[in-house]
Amino acid sequence: MEVPVATERNSIQARSRAWLRASLSQIRVQARRPGDFAFRVLLYLFVGIVLVIVLGIGWVLLSSSWPTIQQFGFKYLTNPAFDPIHNTFGVGPALFGTFFTSAFAILLAVPLSVGTAIFLTEFCPRRLRFPLAFLVDTLAAIPSVAIGLWGFLVFAPWLQQTGEPWLQQHLGFLPFFQGTPYGVGMLAAGLILTAMILPIITAISREVMVVVPVSQREAMLALGATRWEVIRYAVLPYGRVGITGGAILGLGRALGETIAVTLVIGNQATPPSASLFQTGYTLSSVIVNQFGEATPGVFLSAVLEAGLLLLLITLLTNILARLLIARMGRVGGGLTA
Repeated sequence: MEVPVATERNSIQARSRAWLRASLSQIRVQARRPGDFAFRVLLYLFVGIVLVIVLGIGWVLLSSSWPTIQQFGFKYLTNPAFDPIHNTFGVGPALFGTFFTSAFAILLAVPLSVGTAIFLTEFCPRRLRFPLAFLVDTLAAIPSVAIGLWGFLVFAPWLQQTGEPWLQQHLGFLPFFQGTPYGVGMLAAGLILTAMILPIITAISREVMVVVPVSQREAMLALGATRWEVIRYAVLPYGRVGITGGAILGLGRALGETIAVTLVIGNQATPPSASLFQTGYTLSSVIVNQFGEATPGVFLSAVLEAGLLLLLITLLTNILARLLIARMGRVGGGLTA
């Protein structure tokens, strides 16, 4: 029994000596190239700073919201009332509003964005391609507060007077278009979010489609494929990982958007329903509306716990997105993010 133990010990010692020699050799090479060594150290420093900032934000939010976590526990996630007068706090309607508006925006923005990207890369005349792409990208440069003000002053009144009554008249048999048209509400917030994330997804999808190898397109055309078949079997499969990454990036923007959504969502804690006409809350709008009036104690802790939930949702979304993109890249190849 002693021989295998000694052999394993010798093997571990040999691997340790090999690792030490490799490390010393790498240090000698880097010492002869001080610029590369300094660049590597600087990169590690930047990565460390980012990690420290994220961990610091998480720790501040967790420690500040701990009184609410201890007092309400999981009831905070389901309680429909955020009432500082009666010392009752919950973000059930805000969680529903956050996921509902974000899902609506993604379901509407992804097809529009991918279709726009396909048109710009495959069908648009060359002299119009750059101006149209520039106009789409310009949407991303408009401040969210300007979009929110336009939505509140122009778009929401139009929805109340024209858009929502028309939808109710022609599609009122669906649960999504039932209720009283207020103008402000889930529909307005979802459409505003769609306009805000559309240029992001479009730009990423367009860049992914542009780098599809010409040989793939020519091979499909040589086999007698139509333009649509080339897009379906050569362009989209190659770029699906990048397009998915763009959609997840847009989802992250939709989940965290604050000012624009706060101005058009109505800011009323209504019971969750499928109607797009109902008013509502999001986690971001809860923070905006309540933080200025929050007093030290449970009230402020409840507001900061909403921020902690939003941070956790964003981190979880990004982690799941990375896992999904990595799996898609392994299964089908293509352009990985």
